[in-house]
Amino acid sequence: MAFTEDSLKAKLSSLNETQDSISSVGQWILFHRRHADKIALLWSQRVKESTPNKKLTLIYLANEIVQQSKIRKKEEFLRAFDPIIVGGSTQAYKGSPPDIQSKMRRVFEVWRSRQVFRPEILDELERGLNDADRSRSSKKPLGQLGGSLFSGSSIPADLKPVEPLATALQKADLAAKPLITTANQEYDKLTNPNTPIPTPPMHAAALGQLVKKLASAENAVADSIKARQALVSGLEKLLETTRNKLGDDEAQIADLKTRKAAIENRTREVEAAIMSGLAETSNGGGAQPTRTHERPEVEGLTPPPVESFTPVGSPSLQAQPDVPDDVFPEMPANPVEAPMAPAPTGTDPANTEPATAIGAPNTVPGADLLHSLAHARPADENGVYGQATYKKRKMSRSAAEDEFAAFEGDTAMNGIDSTLGDLI
Repeated sequence: MAFTEDSLKAKLSSLNETQDSISSVGQWILFHRRHADKIALLWSQRVKESTPNKKLTLIYLANEIVQQSKIRKKEEFLRAFDPIIVGGSTQAYKGSPPDIQSKMRRVFEVWRSRQVFRPEILDELERGLNDADRSRSSKKPLGQLGGSLFSGSSIPADLKPVEPLATALQKADLAAKPLITTANQEYDKLTNPNTPIPTPPMHAAALGQLVKKLASAENAVADSIKARQALVSGLEKLLETTRNKLGDDEAQIADLKTRKAAIENRTREVEAAIMSGLAETSNGGGAQPTRTHERPEVEGLTPPPVESFTPVGSPSLQAQPDVPDDVFPEMPANPVEAPMAPAPTGTDPANTEPATAIGAPNTVPGADLLHSLAHARPADENGVYGQATYKKRKMSRSAAEDEFAAFEGDTAMNGIDSTLGDLI
């Protein structure tokens, strides 16, 4: 496929974050290395116009192109990207979220470790990234590529002493890796038996450069060792402090358990005392609960006995023997018979009913009157009851007057208290 600007734009538009897509587009671009300058300019322009995710994909594509060019020793793209890589990478880094920025920083760290670009370019790129970090209010500037091990996270107070030690170790490792890589590569090249031996002056100069590189790598590793030892010492102190705090926590929890057990036992004792007091109260024993107020007097609902309404001297108040209901009283040995009332004069004894014995005449007041009323009064030869003449009933009398007509002229009521007549 022939190279055109439209075809390159189409390739960049179809680019995604997968490794296959990045590799295929990168191989196509590497094939057209004669247009490296135009490709680099178009890449920088597309970075400014793309979204953060697309910017990350374009950074991955640039990494594929420059690393393959360095491996194949085709430096067309290295020269083409050299003037625009700082501006394009900084533009892609600005405005991206923290997670995308961290991914971009890992790519930039690879460039430094493998020395893909010149050190001046890498230093300028690092300054541009730090400036971008300073512009963000929520993020502090980082001294080196990759920043701190604890960057972007909240550090507990216990880990504060080891934070600078870990950051120093990270920086030492980043600085030592490229030096070690370069020294090893030069060493392999000069010690390879298949490599032709140059002239003695060139050979001596190459050996002198290798010694300097090995010395630089050695110093870098020594710095890394010192930083790691400092971190180990800090971690040991942190471990000792943590163990002391752990002992204090264990002693405290043991004390809390003891106090809790004592309170639980006391609670059970109080509950047992309460239950025993309730049991004694229900059985009628034990101390009665103290009343703070006197019980009010309440009038009984039972009515007073009948004796309280009976006048003094009443027969009902006299002592009566208790006789069961199923026992009849014995008859007296010499019963007293009441005298019979004599029959009135002129009556027929055969037709006269015997008088009822009521008792002694003077025992009950008015007994003689009741006796006279209990028997029919016989008429004399003239048909007269007593002194009253039996008269025929008149229509002008009422029924009540007819009933009392037979008693007119009767003298049996004489001598009786006048009030008794009113009572009757």
